[in-house]
Amino acid sequence: MKYLIALFACALFFSCEEQKTQNLESLDKKSAREVTLSTVERGDSVLHITTQNIWYNGDRIAEKSDTIITEAKPKSWNATDTSSLRHVPIFVTVQ
Repeated sequence: MKYLIALFACALFFSCEEQKTQNLESLDKKSAREVTLSTVERGDSVLHITTQNIWYNGDRIAEKSDTIITEAKPKSWNATDTSSLRHVPIFVTVQ
């Protein structure tokens, strides 16, 4: 069962990779909220950075950046997982 779920997740990932991305420069910034998610590894820590820009009538009216710092390899009961938080998927919820 877990192999079937992993296969489905891989298929979904590769199908999303094929979609054409549209750069912000080509989007209408007249009234929008731009959110950038990035991950940076520093030593044995991982920085999860979220940057937001709010555009209204063509002007950027607000900008904010937040950073959450975690261990690259958190300690858990499951010691067989050797992956780093740098490589985990990002899930985004828009409300």
